[in-house]
Amino acid sequence: MIIKDEGYVLSARKYGEKALIVTLLTRCKGKITAFVSDGTSKKNRGLFQAGNKIFFEASARLEENMRRLFRLELLEPNAVLMMTDFKRLELMSSLLPMFKSLLNENEEVPLLYEIAGRFFAAPNLKDMLVQYAFFEFYALEYLGVGLSLDCCAVTGQTENLYYVSPRTGKAVCREIGEPYRDKLFLYPHFVVDNNYQPSYAEIFNVLKMTEFFLKENFFKFHNLSIPASRADVWRYFDGVVADNERGSVAKLRAIDIGAKQMDEGEKHFYGVAV
Repeated sequence: MIIKDEGYVLSARKYGEKALIVTLLTRCKGKITAFVSDGTSKKNRGLFQAGNKIFFEASARLEENMRRLFRLELLEPNAVLMMTDFKRLELMSSLLPMFKSLLNENEEVPLLYEIAGRFFAAPNLKDMLVQYAFFEFYALEYLGVGLSLDCCAVTGQTENLYYVSPRTGKAVCREIGEPYRDKLFLYPHFVVDNNYQPSYAEIFNVLKMTEFFLKENFFKFHNLSIPASRADVWRYFDGVVADNERGSVAKLRAIDIGAKQMDEGEKHFYGVAV
């Protein structure tokens, strides 16, 4: 079976003297792992740099077999383009391992692929961070742990939604959540509303929330560690997020501890009413 597709290089490792094992995020097949017999040749040396977008043909006897790539063509030299800005390069290096960790092989992910395209096309670091937040938010949905944000879990109202419960992933209106505000995440308005011009503080709060749910519902569940490069994301908010927002990084770690030490009233709020 031969397919023609395009995709972004997530990683490449040497296999033998000249071959590479490459992981790609592709348009039609989602994440795939493939074999390139002459991957380290002079012709292909710069092709499989992380972030590059390539066109390829691939063959495999069966769908579940590892594919062999050939007829390769560079479409977007993103690895080189990112080198003009070290922060953008580092942020790309934080995102790609998350794609590799969270996605299953051979599952179409058109929305996440589209977000990856917007990430690489972003004109500046802030817009890249926006797409990073969109990716993690919709990755939760892809993993089957999407958040319930349509209405307040306590009152049922659809207006004045302001918080999200870390225990249940459900929205809470402001008046109900206010007494528990130190234990709740802020509602991700800019993602829900598809607003691509949020403040740094809004991006920060979405990433804080998605990191928590990804850790609790995916990485811990599978006994995995979140990629170390994911922690590097927080450095991009230094100097642009208010001190009380940056202090929320420590608060994020306290949420899990606090959830385990709640009194019965709080258990009712997180586990039943919400």
